[in-house]
Amino acid sequence: MNLDGLHPDTLAVRAGTQRSQFQEHSEAMYLTSSFVFGSAAEAAARFSGAEPGPIYARFTNPGVSMFEERLAALEGAERCVAFASGMAAILATVMGLMRAGEHIVASRSIFGSTVQLFQNILGRFGVETTFVSPTDPDEWRAAVKPTTRLFFVESPSNPLTEVSDIRALADIAHDVGAWLAVDNCFCTPALQHPLQLGADIVIHSATKYLDGQGRVLGGAVLGNKVLMEGVYTFLRTAGPTLSAFNAWVLLKGLETLSLRMQAHSAHALELATWLEAHPKVERVLYPGLPSHPQHALAMRQQSTGGGIVAFELAGGKGAAWKVIDATQVMSITANLGDTRTTITHPASTTHSRLTPEQRASAGIGDGLIRIAVGLEHPADLMTDLERGLSRI
Repeated sequence: MNLDGLHPDTLAVRAGTQRSQFQEHSEAMYLTSSFVFGSAAEAAARFSGAEPGPIYARFTNPGVSMFEERLAALEGAERCVAFASGMAAILATVMGLMRAGEHIVASRSIFGSTVQLFQNILGRFGVETTFVSPTDPDEWRAAVKPTTRLFFVESPSNPLTEVSDIRALADIAHDVGAWLAVDNCFCTPALQHPLQLGADIVIHSATKYLDGQGRVLGGAVLGNKVLMEGVYTFLRTAGPTLSAFNAWVLLKGLETLSLRMQAHSAHALELATWLEAHPKVERVLYPGLPSHPQHALAMRQQSTGGGIVAFELAGGKGAAWKVIDATQVMSITANLGDTRTTITHPASTTHSRLTPEQRASAGIGDGLIRIAVGLEHPADLMTDLERGLSRI
């Protein structure tokens, strides 16, 4: 199928589709560990790469390939490599492209597990990381060393929705011979295209909005063919593989991604506006609000504000927990990107493994609450929050 000129909404439904001899309309699942060859010569040709086709499900599965091709079409990437989780995708990026003794410059406002991976695990193997402000490009330039090979940023960030100037960071990275990797989990290609802004690598936790219903785990790394070959080689050898079933679920998720992201964003803006006017709320952080510190930048880089809203209460953890515990509609869980709205206290969940000093440096206070706004009616979400806000 020729994909040239097709709208992203069409690509989300049609790109990457492969049909078996049965010509199924909905993509098939290939639940097998290995694939049979017609001859020894064919097997040799597959293993050498001289002939395309599936070999072994650790690194080749038609269903996984369909997901990779569809997501690559949406991101405008030459190649996508899929993984078992978002964290596996981040690990593979570093392990596939870097060596011991090399250096990463990373935003200090990233997911807590990513901080742990960079600092405590990769650090043991000689990959050093310096953490800097996500919003001050001068800090990135000042942190560069002769061994710097990778810049890593989430934009918007988790959980404060800070927005980084992707083009500025890409220019700095390229000036010093480094790559820029952008975690595009919060926006997805429905709202933002980091590669078009100069990034070299896009990373996803497909567990979030790409699935969209909190069903399965998955991850992906995208970029040009040369970079992705190193990432794929790590996958083929180490095996942090996306399962065939999860790939099929993610394919179905991509079909409704644009519709869902528009609805998430519209509901989030309505809820954020209501929270900003609430007397019990000290501060609301949402890129779609004019009060957001990087609102103008966000509106240049993103088509909407996205579905994540963070807000702060004066009463610290006690007040935050009281509001969270009073909810009846929202789900108290740290996952995000679901049709169901989720609410969490980052300081004691997603970022609890950071030291108090690290949390303070990242701006994650005890009164901070993060909401991943789902597809329920916004009025019901406001009523749900008011139950707790009225008690503090």
